[in-house]
Amino acid sequence: MTAAEPADTGSDIIRFERIVKRFGGAQALAGASLAVRRGTVHGLVGQNGAGKSTLIKILAGLHRPDEGRIEVEGRAYESLTPHLCEELGIHFIHQDRLLVPTFTVGEALFLGREARLPGTPFLDRRTMQRRAEEILLNYFGLRLPKDALIGELSTAERQIVQITRALLNQPKVLVFDEPTAALVRREAETLFRLIRRLRDEGVTIIYISHYLNEIEELCDHVTVLRNGLDVASLPIAETSAKAIAGLMIERDITEMFPKSHVEPGAEILKVENLSAPNRYDEVSFTLRRGEVLGVTGLLGSGAKDLIRTLFGLEQAASGLIEMGGKPAKLRNPIEAVDQDVALVPEDRRGHGVGLDLSLSENITLSSLARYTRFGFLRRKRERSDTDDLIRRLQIKTAGRDALVRTLSGGNQQKVAIAKWLSRQSEVYLLDEPTVGVDIGSKVEIYALIGELAARGAGVIVLSSDLPELVGITDRILVFFRGRVVRELVSSETTTDEVLAASTGASEGLRHVG
Repeated sequence: MTAAEPADTGSDIIRFERIVKRFGGAQALAGASLAVRRGTVHGLVGQNGAGKSTLIKILAGLHRPDEGRIEVEGRAYESLTPHLCEELGIHFIHQDRLLVPTFTVGEALFLGREARLPGTPFLDRRTMQRRAEEILLNYFGLRLPKDALIGELSTAERQIVQITRALLNQPKVLVFDEPTAALVRREAETLFRLIRRLRDEGVTIIYISHYLNEIEELCDHVTVLRNGLDVASLPIAETSAKAIAGLMIERDITEMFPKSHVEPGAEILKVENLSAPNRYDEVSFTLRRGEVLGVTGLLGSGAKDLIRTLFGLEQAASGLIEMGGKPAKLRNPIEAVDQDVALVPEDRRGHGVGLDLSLSENITLSSLARYTRFGFLRRKRERSDTDDLIRRLQIKTAGRDALVRTLSGGNQQKVAIAKWLSRQSEVYLLDEPTVGVDIGSKVEIYALIGELAARGAGVIVLSSDLPELVGITDRILVFFRGRVVRELVSSETTTDEVLAASTGASEGLRHVG
């Protein structure tokens, strides 16, 4: 790839102008721009689907833009490649820690650029280890065992190795993608000190995070993306975490989520001081019949771990779970199902439905005892109930015998819910119930959640779609770093308030207890 002559871009080290990127019929970026000043920490924020990942993948050379202009240090490029990015001094600290688990620290640090003994093809392991020790001690004050494997390190230590690997290349730009999602506060503060030091040494940082308190604390400037466009680019000194949250969201909730009122009944589920090390701590709440309870939190907040615990997929170390006023043992999914708990998982294709089974087989899978007698399947009843659920949920299909893999994503999600409707469960755990489905199917799923509440079930909805959560629930529990920090009445709150709490914005942090 050849570069054009340098353009006059002032102090901008990276400049994207009106970038457009389409994937099939979907438009991920609709003319987004980004200007990053040299030697600053630049925040990049936006809700899921706003275009952050696509923009960064274009910067990494993993995607080629359909339209727009890219400039790095004043030179224009049609597109970048991973190799060119390295030559330009742009390096990435990925959220998923791309390191080989069976390598030692030294091997991981110098993979692809190993030092060799002069005049031989043999590796100079002593030199590599010495350089690794020097930079780990210099930047982090950390000493790792020489023979430690990457797979044996903690999450924070693996991240440090990944950062160190980038520092060995003397980067000009470091891109951090959700770097603190799996870190505890003390580890995060160590990272923040390093980022400030790197900035002071002249390294430019692009910092991507859902934690708006971190953006406010760390960054000099922030760009907000929404629906594939940059809607604001502001100096941090002139804004706040709550103002940034307001820029990220723009939807009329009352029009999208009309909700019928259901008077909550008796308590059906009680959770008291539930704790699991490194996942969540002292979680307490109740769920009543006819109530829709929202749960939300960022990756690593503990919200998803709680849902998995309530279905017996994970175990709490301490605390109490009661159902119907009696202690409930939920040591595995079988025990959870026996207690009339149902889970509709986020990954419907992997865990929610059998793609190569028919609609009828999927829908009756969790309640076969209702359709068998003396070991024989009562097919007439099975067909009748399946057809009834297909009609009620408006599942678009060629018929009950069609394979589930032939359905759209929204209709597959309806099948995943129908499976538990067939069993007539008491407590429904819905993990991101509308992720990846079209707006029409979303509205139908919202109506179904209302029906579940109306017939007396208790429903817990885990969702990162905040307008959805405010629109369809009665109350919302907000998790932040393993704790419930707010309990909000949905009709009396806003998406801004929920987002501020879930991202740690200072005005949103009020512990429940």
